[in-house]
Amino acid sequence: MTLDPTLDHSEVAELLHPLDDGLEPAIASLRARLARDAQLTHTLDVAYRVVDSPVGKLLLAATDRGIVRVAFEVEDHVEVLQALANSVSPRILQAPARLEDAARQLDEYFSGKRREFDLILDFRLARGFRLNVLQHLPRIAYGNTESYAQVAQAAGSPNAVRAVGTACATNPLPVIVPCHRVVKSDGSFGGYLGGTDAKRALLTLEAAA
Repeated sequence: MTLDPTLDHSEVAELLHPLDDGLEPAIASLRARLARDAQLTHTLDVAYRVVDSPVGKLLLAATDRGIVRVAFEVEDHVEVLQALANSVSPRILQAPARLEDAARQLDEYFSGKRREFDLILDFRLARGFRLNVLQHLPRIAYGNTESYAQVAQAAGSPNAVRAVGTACATNPLPVIVPCHRVVKSDGSFGGYLGGTDAKRALLTLEAAA
């Protein structure tokens, strides 16, 4: 197969995608080399990988500033990558090594061995009050919950309860930034980006520790 030398790395990876089934080891090696080359030539702006978890496959994406996106399978990973291409940069490539630490910490979290994440995060996809909410969420202790009203108070706008719900519903970094710990005042779950079953699973995991 002859590749057009004008193609960027993401386009090369896309062309090779249909060959994965028959040449998986070779393609994986080539993708790793493309990722390394992209980093060296500063043509890779967003690296991503997909990991398995008890709440389904999670897409992890990172920029040079840190982890920029965690996405549930129900969000449609293809659509998430397209949104990142539109909002961050079209220079996106599958580069698992760049997200090895995040994948490891998530695995430790889901196996009950980690209660806090030690990752550098890129919050560029959140602004204003939504960003205030997201920055507060990691302060909700593992195994605990807060109501939407409590989070609104902590984020500096006691009357913005509905806006807290919107911030949680559009959280670009779920699980790592624990919006699942925000519940209704009566203790019921409320909505969740990954679905009610995922929220229940995360809260059950933390309650069992």
